[in-house]
Amino acid sequence: MRKRIIDVCCGSKMFWFDKDNADVEFCDNRVVPLTEYYPKRFIEVSPDTVCDFTDLPFDDNSFYLAVFDPPHLQWAGDTSIMALKYGKLKGDWRAMLTAGFNECMRVLRPNGVLIFKWSEIQFPLSEILTLFSQKPLFGNRMIKRGNKTHWLAFMKAEVGEG
Repeated sequence: MRKRIIDVCCGSKMFWFDKDNADVEFCDNRVVPLTEYYPKRFIEVSPDTVCDFTDLPFDDNSFYLAVFDPPHLQWAGDTSIMALKYGKLKGDWRAMLTAGFNECMRVLRPNGVLIFKWSEIQFPLSEILTLFSQKPLFGNRMIKRGNKTHWLAFMKAEVGEG
């Protein structure tokens, strides 16, 4: 079966209802064996494909839906629980996020949809959106007190569209 969905940085698949969905190509640049990080609290990162979201090993126009939930933290200890759970922004992370967005668009089919998730823990969404080549179609603009997570949708243009 050809998979129709790609999650380019799946981590522990926290927001997926079906963590073994056969229609999803789960990708991440790391593998973390089942690890207890608090008593009776576990994490496991076990992607189908180990790869960097800035250089995906898939053909152009392969997927109908892409999920892009990159690391949101620059200031986290390398061995901290936060870095273990969510990954960490390193180096020229702005260029990395731009490249990741572009790779998602490359592997999407024309009219394919990209779902982007960003948490404003350390950097505002307004700063991140300047890194992308297009504006989102829709998403949650306002966030309730205490919740700093945004979900946005983008669509890849048809061939020949601007």
